Amino acid sequence: MDYDAIILGGGAAGLMCAMRAGQRGRRVLVLERAERVGKKILISGGGRCNFTNIGAGPTNYLSANPHFAKSALARYTPRDFLDLVESHGIAWHEKTLGQLFCDGSAKAIVEMLLAECAKGEVEVRCGVEIGEVAHDVSTFRIGDDSARSLVIATGGPSIPKMGATGFAYDLARRFGLKVVEPRPALVPLTLGGEDVLFRELSGVSAEVVANTGKAAFREAALFTHRGLSGPAILQVSSYWRPGETVRVNFLPGSAAGWLAEAKRSNPRTTLRALLRDALPERLADTLAERCGLERELGNQPDAALREVEARLAAWTFHPNGSEGFAKAEVTVGGISTAELSSKTMEARTVPGLYAIGEAVDVTGWLGGYNFQWAWASGVAAGDAL
Repeated sequence: MDYDAIILGGGAAGLMCAMRAGQRGRRVLVLERAERVGKKILISGGGRCNFTNIGAGPTNYLSANPHFAKSALARYTPRDFLDLVESHGIAWHEKTLGQLFCDGSAKAIVEMLLAECAKGEVEVRCGVEIGEVAHDVSTFRIGDDSARSLVIATGGPSIPKMGATGFAYDLARRFGLKVVEPRPALVPLTLGGEDVLFRELSGVSAEVVANTGKAAFREAALFTHRGLSGPAILQVSSYWRPGETVRVNFLPGSAAGWLAEAKRSNPRTTLRALLRDALPERLADTLAERCGLERELGNQPDAALREVEARLAAWTFHPNGSEGFAKAEVTVGGISTAELSSKTMEARTVPGLYAIGEAVDVTGWLGGYNFQWAWASGVAAGDAL
C-alpha cells in the first residue's frame, strides 16, 4: 500500500490528525479540495483565529450523545494546544470568556500545523477533487492512492462559498454509517410578523441574556436588517428549532422591583428615560413605545410596572427561520457518534475508517470550542492510526 492513512480534508482536524500520525512514523497523505489548506482557520476570529477556549469541556458541546466528546477532550486539552502554539513562538491573548486569539495573523496557526506535518513527512495535496472511494477488506483506494486507513475530515456544509459541502455525510452513508440530520448552527436568526419592527434597529447592539428552552447566554445581541445576530443570538441559534421562541432579557443586571423602586425615588421619571440610561437610545425608545408606558412612573400602578419589568426580562421573539448554512459558522448534527469509538474516532462497523472534527455530530459553542474539538478529535484519531 502507498500510505498508512489517507486523510480527506486539510482543515483544523485533518491537519492535526496528520501531524500526530506522521510524527508516529505513519505514512500519511492529506487530500484537500481547496487550493490551500486551513481556509476556515484563516478567516476565523476576524483573521486572528480564536484557536481554543481555555475553559473548553464537554458541557460546551451539543451532540445526540453528550458524553461522546469527554474522552477526546480530556486527553487533549486547551493547555496542550496552547503549549504547541507557544513552542512555535506564536504570540496570543485572551479576549473574553476564555477565548484565545493570535496577536497577529491566523496564518501563523496554519503555518504551525504545516510545519508539524513536515516533521512527520506528511504529504499534502491541494486542489484535489475526490472521486470514487473504493474499499475492500483491508484497503481504501482513491484513484491511484491506497491506504489501510481513511479519515473523513471534510467538515460540514456551513459556509458553502468556501467550498463546504455535505461530502462527509454522503461518504459516511456509503459505508453504512448513520447521520444525524445536519442543520445550521451559530447562525443569525430572521424575524417576520410583528417582530419586523425590530429590523429598523439594524446596527444596534446591547448586552443581554438570550435563551431558548434551557439554553441561556449572556453576551451581546445585534439587530440586523433581517433579524437578530451577535454572540448571544448565535449561541442560542444552535439550540433553537423552527417554531420555537427566543426570549431576551434586555436588562440582565437589574434587580427585581427596579421599576417600582425608581418610581419611589423619582416619581417624575419615565420608562423611556430609564431605558435610555441603560440601553442604546434607539433600542430604548422602541422598547418604551412597545411597552406603552409613556407617562411618568408616579402615575403608574405598581402592577403595571411589574408587568413591564417582566416583559423586558423575557421579551419574546418568534424567529421565522435562520440565515442558513450560507451564514452559519458551523453545523449541528453529522456522522452519528453511535457509529464511532469515542477513544479513537474509528467506525465500529468499518475497521480503518475514521471521522473527526465538524463532520461528526459534536458541535461547540461560539468562542474557540469548535477548534478545540477539531484538535482533540484529530489527536484521538492520529494517535490511533
